[in-house]
Amino acid sequence: MRVVIAEDSVLLREGLTRLLTDRGYEVAAGVGDGEALVKAVGELVVRGEAPDVVVADVRMPPTHTDEGVRAAVRLRAEHPAVGVLVLSQYVEEQYATELLAGSSRGVGYLLKDRVADVREFVEAVARVAAGGTALDPEVVAQLLGRSRKQDVLAGLTPREREVLALMAEGRTNSAIAGRLMISPGAVEKHVSSIFVKLGLSQSDADHRRVLAVLRYLDS
Repeated sequence: MRVVIAEDSVLLREGLTRLLTDRGYEVAAGVGDGEALVKAVGELVVRGEAPDVVVADVRMPPTHTDEGVRAAVRLRAEHPAVGVLVLSQYVEEQYATELLAGSSRGVGYLLKDRVADVREFVEAVARVAAGGTALDPEVVAQLLGRSRKQDVLAGLTPREREVLALMAEGRTNSAIAGRLMISPGAVEKHVSSIFVKLGLSQSDADHRRVLAVLRYLDS
């Protein structure tokens, strides 16, 4: 699996590189700003060596505001097959919403503290590279919290909200069953009910898990 890392802290960038290479990933490039990220990915694509996933900090030079996430959004538009996993020091709803507003494939938003859990971080990188979703529980909680104020969740039961939060983190039905200590069959019933209440039809089958979260963001 080929990865590009964008992080202006050399220490953290080298640490992420070592962490991933030790687990068999190929780190094709490591850069320190958003423009360099876009350029590096473009060059790799031209050479036929497109990365499977990009891991990028939200805030990078020159202003240390939103350069990283803007580069990530641009990459998702120009190279939709490349997964994008954004790291942030804090939950920034505007950036998370902007990142999730496009295609529902291959996107992640994690807090940097999550990198300390190596197994969970590596699983998130792999999930995004494979076209899945990886959202930090804190991100999910804040985004869903905002949605509750808009009465988007009014029709969901408390248990369905719990299931939806875990779905948004990228958990499978079996993983949700284990976390909530209920049967996989019960999870399937809750998921089906969520789709119905959110108006997601069978034609959306391939992406309904992610669309369930995007429906809140678009409301």
